[in-house]
Amino acid sequence: MEWSVIFEPDTLALYAEGAVTTFQLLALSLAAGGVLALAFALALTGPWAWLRWLVGSYTFVIRGTPLLIQVYLIYYGLAQLEWIQARWDDVWPWTHFKEPFFCALLAFTLNTAGYTAEMLAGAIRETDAGEIESAQAFGMSRWQVMTQVVLPSALRRTLPAYSNEVVMMLHGTSLASAVPAMMDITGAASRIYSDYYLPFEAYIAAAVLYLLATFCLIGLFRLAEKRLLAHLAPRRQ
Repeated sequence: MEWSVIFEPDTLALYAEGAVTTFQLLALSLAAGGVLALAFALALTGPWAWLRWLVGSYTFVIRGTPLLIQVYLIYYGLAQLEWIQARWDDVWPWTHFKEPFFCALLAFTLNTAGYTAEMLAGAIRETDAGEIESAQAFGMSRWQVMTQVVLPSALRRTLPAYSNEVVMMLHGTSLASAVPAMMDITGAASRIYSDYYLPFEAYIAAAVLYLLATFCLIGLFRLAEKRLLAHLAPRRQ
């Protein structure tokens, strides 16, 4: 194995560029997906049956199809429609569909929103009835109960499951390399492989970067869980 190639300045710069793209995709998709997931979770637990059915159908499709197919459908499908391409240059938001980064980001955002919405909706449904009754006894409105009691409690209880979703989303960003001109960590490894014919070195280095990022994310979530879920830990005798 020729590990010296991996530590050359040009190679390291390529991995650094890929890491920046990967973390940008992860952070932006989680932020935008989190906002969508919150709205979807409220719809899934709301009083309107037609809205529950509509959002439930969306989350079912998202969770029932591979992320790679979703990326392909947006970049090779939606973004290639003549109607959209005719508006690439002057009509917002279609101007963004000619950018590979936006297509990948849109796919990741819609994907994580579907999974996170179901997790958050489940936590909302499992909120202890006593908490809700106590809030109502204080004269809180339905909206106040939801925003001041139910949602804060549900968000804390969703944290362990959401940490898994974040890690899976980090790994899922490797599919951005399926979009031409996207240079994420996996894309950088593929470039090095094609330039130097070193598959093991290139992809092992990429795996190490993903492993380090995963380790850091898990550590951050463990700290958050220790702080926010301390009241749920078993009491010491």
